[in-house]
Amino acid sequence: MLMMAVLTLLSLGLWTPDLSRADVESRYLQAPDDLRTVGAWRLHVRDSGPRQAPVVVFLHGFGASLHTWDAWSSGLMKTHRVIRLDLPGSGLSPPDPANDYSDARSLQLLVSLLDELGVSRASIVGHSMGGRIAWTFAAKHPERTDRLVLIAPDGFASEGFEYGKPPQVPVIMGLMRYVLPKSVLRMNLNSAYAHPDHLTDALTTRYHDLMRAPGAREAMLERLKQTVLQEPGPMLRQIKAPTLLVWGQADAMIPSSNARDYLQAIAGSRLQSWPGVGHLPQEEAAEVSLQAVADFLWIRPCEGFNAQGC
Repeated sequence: MLMMAVLTLLSLGLWTPDLSRADVESRYLQAPDDLRTVGAWRLHVRDSGPRQAPVVVFLHGFGASLHTWDAWSSGLMKTHRVIRLDLPGSGLSPPDPANDYSDARSLQLLVSLLDELGVSRASIVGHSMGGRIAWTFAAKHPERTDRLVLIAPDGFASEGFEYGKPPQVPVIMGLMRYVLPKSVLRMNLNSAYAHPDHLTDALTTRYHDLMRAPGAREAMLERLKQTVLQEPGPMLRQIKAPTLLVWGQADAMIPSSNARDYLQAIAGSRLQSWPGVGHLPQEEAAEVSLQAVADFLWIRPCEGFNAQGC
């Protein structure tokens, strides 16, 4: 059945092959040294700002890349050492060599990266799927977490997900390996933005190019298939780091009403949200959301929080 569908797509001229690695790197690799070997992985990492400054690590969401943090990174790199990476199989990072996209593997990667860069502690910032990795890291490694910023984090069960079970990935989604017209991708990306004009042609092209990096689409599907959520309450209650939740009130992907579950579970956490902003406040409301995050990262210990880690 799948082969017949592929042949049909070929006959319609909808085949969308991968770009070559040389091609995507020529478009999006800023410096050769940004591709580095970390443990078992080859990763695309940008490490900017003063080396002795407080460290902040950015983790992007599903299907995204380190570029989602461009505005925040530019705003913070004068006062912080800013480390952002493409997770395996995303952006310019090749797929995981073990084909393991579990959260446990992501935590191993993050520990290995911090060790490789000589970072003992950092503030962790995560968006959506990256938010789930961020809060899991903070719960399991409180000794390495200064502060925690969660932007529309994933983690509580929603439609299509049950605790303890991998999701049922629709067969039609598997066709993404073979066909991915930019127009179709744009329609899917639109739901992440409250205002469609924020999804520019250049931004759509970047998403499209990076999803066509060698092995990227297969890695996305594997990451989705290997997502097994656990009831997050017990782990969230272990978090000691001061925590800021950042949410667009017009988020159509992970509703801002989900924030109350995190506020109840993470002691001393607080919420910053804005009307007319969708799933990507770091892009749609970059200036105002950056200011909220910058202020939070510079709060003196215990100021404005009832945090257990003070």
